[in-house]
Amino acid sequence: GSDIGSVILDEEEPIIYKYGYDQSKHIFEEKKVGRGDTFGDILEAQGIDYPEIYKALEKTKNDVDFRILQRGKPYTLIFTNDSIPSLKAFVYHPTIEGYSMIQLKDSIYGKTFKKERTYKDLSASGNIENSLYLTLEEQGKDPLLTYYLSDIYAWTIDFFRLDKGDKFKVIYTQAYVDDTIPVEITKVKAAYFLHKGTERYAFEYETDSIKGIVDYLDQDGKNLRRAFLQSPIKFGRISSRYNLRRRIALYNNRIRPHRGTDFAAPIGTPILSTANGTVTEVSYTRANGRYVKVKHNNTYTTQYLHMQKANVKVGQFVEQGDVIGFVGVTGYTSGPHVCYRFWKNGREVDPFKQKLPEAKPINESLKKKYLNDIVLIKSQIDSIIIKNKTSI
Repeated sequence: GSDIGSVILDEEEPIIYKYGYDQSKHIFEEKKVGRGDTFGDILEAQGIDYPEIYKALEKTKNDVDFRILQRGKPYTLIFTNDSIPSLKAFVYHPTIEGYSMIQLKDSIYGKTFKKERTYKDLSASGNIENSLYLTLEEQGKDPLLTYYLSDIYAWTIDFFRLDKGDKFKVIYTQAYVDDTIPVEITKVKAAYFLHKGTERYAFEYETDSIKGIVDYLDQDGKNLRRAFLQSPIKFGRISSRYNLRRRIALYNNRIRPHRGTDFAAPIGTPILSTANGTVTEVSYTRANGRYVKVKHNNTYTTQYLHMQKANVKVGQFVEQGDVIGFVGVTGYTSGPHVCYRFWKNGREVDPFKQKLPEAKPINESLKKKYLNDIVLIKSQIDSIIIKNKTSI
C-alpha cells in the first residue's frame, strides 16, 4: 500500500518506512479497539496524561476525528526504539480505504489518508433456483447486487415472488482499493430479467441533465418507475395476502376478511412510502396499533399498520421511498410485520391486482437519442451467456 516506501542510500541498507516512520528506529504494535475503549484510555494506558491528550486532540481536531473508536477496528501504536520506548504516534484504521494518524512527540500533527479507488465493470448472470440473493452468493458475487436490482425493478417485478427458472444478467461497476480489495458497487449500468416469460431490460440513463436525474429505462425507452412501489419494505416476505375469505383459527375459523397485505420483517425495519403524497394521519388504535396514512392523489391512499414508531408528521409531504416509520408489533398482531392497505377511489383493494399508473414518459427527441445511446451496452448484455447450474 501507500504507507510503505523506501529510500536507497549509497551502499547502505535501504530505509523502510511505515506510516512515514523509519522501521529500524521504531516499534509498531498492532491492536484492536476493545469494548468501551476511547482514544484517551488507550493513550493513558501508555503513560500519557490527560492534559497532553487534550492538547493533542485540540491541535488536530480539524484533521482527524478520534471521538468515537469502533469496537474491533485495528489501530497501531508507534513507539521510539529507545532504552525506554515512548509512544510517538497513534494510527487508526476505521476502514480498509484509509487511516488517520496523530503524532504526539516532537511536533504534534494529525493526518487522514485515503487510498485511491480503482473501478472495474463486471457482469453477473444466472438462473434463479430459490432466490436472487442466494444465486449471487453461490457464484461468489456480491449479494448486495440484490438490493440494487430490487431498487431498479421495484415497480415492475415483485422480488418476493421470483419464480424458479427466472433468469437475470447485470453489468455493474465495482470500486476497489489496492486494485484487489472490493469496497462497494457504485452503480448498475444495465440489467436484464426474464420474469414470468417477459423480458425486462433496464438501462441507466440521465433523463434530466440540468437536475442530474438518472432513471432506468427499458429497451423501448419506457421508464421503469411506476407511480407506486411493489412493497413498503426493501426485504421481507409476504406473510399474508389480501383475502376477503380468510378464515382465522383465533376466531373459531370464522371468515374474517383481510383487506391488507402483510409483509413480515424484523422489528425496526424501515417502512417506505410506496409513492409521493401527503401524510393525512399518524395515529394509534387498539387493533391497528401505530399507523400512518398517506394520500397520494384523489384516487389513491395507502396505510401502514403495526409500526414500532412513526417517522413523519401529519401534513408532511413524502416522496416515494422515504422512510415513514419502522416495523413493530403494536395492535392486534401475532408477530412483527407491516400491514399495507391500499385504497382506490375510497375503496380498499388488492394493490397487486391493480393496473397502476406509470411514470411520465421521456419526450420523443430524447427517446431517439436514448435508443441510439444504448445500442452498445445492449449488445454487451445480450452477449452474456447465462450458464446453467452444473453439478461439480
